[in-house]
Amino acid sequence: MSLEVEGKVKVLMDKQTFSSGFEKREFVITTQEQYPQDIKFEAIKDKITMLDALNPGDMVKVSFNLRGNEYQGKYY
Repeated sequence: MSLEVEGKVKVLMDKQTFSSGFEKREFVITTQEQYPQDIKFEAIKDKITMLDALNPGDMVKVSFNLRGNEYQGKYY
């Protein structure tokens, strides 16, 4: 499922690298609507470099896939 949301960059976190070699970088945007929402996203693999050009306060449109999974009876 592919979705989009627009907003202002609020937080850009540092890149995290795990022992398996997996890398991710998280960021938060604030939507520009009547009741603004802070939404956290994470970029993985080659998408991490796309965040290098951003600064807090920049307006962005984020295209993302919504995914979920089950692990030991819990859903994420």
